[in-house]
Amino acid sequence: MRKKTVTSAAALAVAAALTLSACSSDDASSKPIADISASAKTQAATVLDQPFKKPNLVLTDTKGKSYDLREATEGKPTLIYFGYTNCPDVCPLTMSNIAIAMKSLSAADREKLQVIFVTTDPERDTSAELAKWLPSAGDPSFIGLTGDFPTIQAGARQLGIGIDAPKKEKNGTVVSMHGTQVIAFSPKTDAGYVLYGEDATADDYAKDLPKIIKGENP
Repeated sequence: MRKKTVTSAAALAVAAALTLSACSSDDASSKPIADISASAKTQAATVLDQPFKKPNLVLTDTKGKSYDLREATEGKPTLIYFGYTNCPDVCPLTMSNIAIAMKSLSAADREKLQVIFVTTDPERDTSAELAKWLPSAGDPSFIGLTGDFPTIQAGARQLGIGIDAPKKEKNGTVVSMHGTQVIAFSPKTDAGYVLYGEDATADDYAKDLPKIIKGENP
């Protein structure tokens, strides 16, 4: 049985800040927007006492069609992650871990689960680019979304995830700085009630996904 501990909002903010990687900034995800008063921490997941409301995001999918996040995922277990295809490490690792975990699910459960990858680098991550990258980095069923940066940034902030506009480094490399959390949304409430950091493994997701698909606490 997993031991649970109560975590204060301040401690959660610090934990979020520590989930940054080479493709994110020191302060990108350290400022949660929603009011999180307390949480229960399992091994990899943080079950939020005050869940996030699903962002009202309308973006463009890999087929170039409009994608209304709330409408398309209503009543469906959903994982949302903000990242970019040129990320050197944590983004492809996160997608890969989720994809590996999904292989342990039944076909019916795989069909239910929605995995959403929202780019933080929309200028380079076009619909076509996301369509090429996601199947190799994760799974063909993953949904890639792009759009204008202010809209994406505002949507991320509603989930306490900070992202900065991509910047060119002195060596010419373009870096997109972003928080690295994965937010799980319940099919029962459509609220984001579980948070994962970049240290979550494929085994962690494999253990938790069956419960998340049912809207239960991992």
